[in-house]
Amino acid sequence: MPIVTIQMMEGRTPEQVKSLIARVTDTIAEELNAPKDRIRVLVTEIPTTHWGIAGVPASEVIANRTNN
Repeated sequence: MPIVTIQMMEGRTPEQVKSLIARVTDTIAEELNAPKDRIRVLVTEIPTTHWGIAGVPASEVIANRTNN
């Protein structure tokens, strides 16, 4: 049973996450010739305060980009 884990920053809509799960499942099924009902896709959304970029929380990086 293929298990795919995706970690990404929070901020996507439920529709985007749903589409991602469907498209990843389709790709794994096609590439590995695996039955879709055996594929698991786990999506973990990380708060931007818990995601570091160059030693700085992503929330601060995003805020700085918005303010500049």
